[in-house]
Amino acid sequence: MSMFCFQCQETAKGVGCTIKGVCGKTPEVAGIQDVLMYFLRGLSVYAEMGREKGIENEKVNQFVFEGLFMTITNANFDRQRFIDKLREGFELRKNFILEFEATGVEINQDTLPEAAKWVAYTPGEYERKAQQVGVLQMSENEDVRSLRELMIYGIKGMAAYAEHAYNLGFAEKEIFQFMQKGLAATLNDNLSAEELTGLVLETGKYGVQVMALLDKANTSKYGNPEITKVNIGVRNNPGILISGHDLRDMEDLLEQTQGTGVDVYTHSEMLPANYYPAFKKYEHFVGNYGNAWWKQREEFETFNGPILFTTNCIVPPAKSATYTNRIYTTGASGLEGAIHIGERENGGRKDFSQIIEHAKRCEAPQEIETGEIVGGFAHNQVMQLADKVVDAVKSGAIRKFFVMAGCDGRMKDRDYYTEFAAALPKDTVILTAGCAKYRYNKLPLGDIGGIPRVLDAGQCNDSYSLAVIALKLKEVFELNDINDLPIAYNIAWYEQKAVIVLLALLSLGVKNIHLGPTLPAFLSPNVAKVLVENFGIAPINTVDEDMKVFLN
Repeated sequence: MSMFCFQCQETAKGVGCTIKGVCGKTPEVAGIQDVLMYFLRGLSVYAEMGREKGIENEKVNQFVFEGLFMTITNANFDRQRFIDKLREGFELRKNFILEFEATGVEINQDTLPEAAKWVAYTPGEYERKAQQVGVLQMSENEDVRSLRELMIYGIKGMAAYAEHAYNLGFAEKEIFQFMQKGLAATLNDNLSAEELTGLVLETGKYGVQVMALLDKANTSKYGNPEITKVNIGVRNNPGILISGHDLRDMEDLLEQTQGTGVDVYTHSEMLPANYYPAFKKYEHFVGNYGNAWWKQREEFETFNGPILFTTNCIVPPAKSATYTNRIYTTGASGLEGAIHIGERENGGRKDFSQIIEHAKRCEAPQEIETGEIVGGFAHNQVMQLADKVVDAVKSGAIRKFFVMAGCDGRMKDRDYYTEFAAALPKDTVILTAGCAKYRYNKLPLGDIGGIPRVLDAGQCNDSYSLAVIALKLKEVFELNDINDLPIAYNIAWYEQKAVIVLLALLSLGVKNIHLGPTLPAFLSPNVAKVLVENFGIAPINTVDEDMKVFLN
């Protein structure tokens, strides 16, 4: 095999990508990502040791979550960026060790795992190391390997949320501590499967905490999302299309494009930026262009202007693409050949002048659809409608809520979610977050007494809202068990942020979640059995079969 990766739902044959990633990742990029993960696990051992001695290093904390975010599916395809990150990491680790020595802390090299001691200086050394530290080398025991990978993917999802919050000035050391504790634990061969299972469940607990932190960061900075009709048409000005998830990047771009004659449109998971009050003051913020991430190859051609990726959800362009020279990346994202916009300096804004000047030379976007879509039903907004919602449930106008959050993807079997939404009885309501909503958010599903039948809470980053809504309904109906609510969970997953959402729901006690379109390839039969027996995790079946189960 030239590589092995099975961290996303679309992995080849439902087993693992071994020649090239379905996502577009080359073996060279897959290998350097494995090496960076190996280094991060070793660095986390030092972070754990330092914390025991009262040494907390913010640069180490930041490096770990930034490095993790770079390895998320569809985030970064630029091998050189990973090489540069590793070089930065070796220098950081050296200075961290000097900090130990300066405070009189002795390090026993004999007790350190190889990942904490390994150092390399050339790309050739990285390539050789990649053959030794991939996923299949994680453990000879399939169940141990599965549990380690499940925890790592959850921690990668945590890292994404932590970075977004950090960019807005919000951080909690407890979250960094657990991330590093979990990574270091994957190097400890003395931990049993039971102990690893406990750490996996603990990952979910901290998943709830980091999502709550990001919710606080976003709403403190930009206000609570509110019910919004989002334009999906275009205007006649040149535009910039902003994709990904980072709202601080959104703010910087809107501020710098003001008065330039350049319009700004959101794409895919950036759609919910339209719901925040702080962004509505910008007259050149037009609305949303296009659909979920996997349709970008056709939609970027018609947009005509430059595209800014702030995070993951990149599809490498086809060789015949005409928009390749219009792609810009920033933050954790990267694409070979794209222009990368650097980080903020001294608390200032990112410099988006190059992409703005590029946009001025481009034609206006080609219109691909018209009309509006409605969103903005995060927890604060839904709580304002609580009396109306509760009355609708008590009267029988609303029979059941369906949480259909998560990710979209390109595989044909995801048509299931469109068909499922269309088949739901008219006395049911869909609660959603993430790009899974693009499978049904433009269907004419109507409303129930003025309550839209699709309540979009926002990005996958906003899945916390769905948990808050469920917990509030549990309180209102005076129930002892969250599973007694008239809520069913039919969740689509794709990448690692969906993994941490799943683990977070399990930590809150939610059971009987249907997960699709396939169960994760990284779950060994025994680990899958534990999830099924203890939490009622189930795969999807046909729409008709699942409808009978959910509505029974």
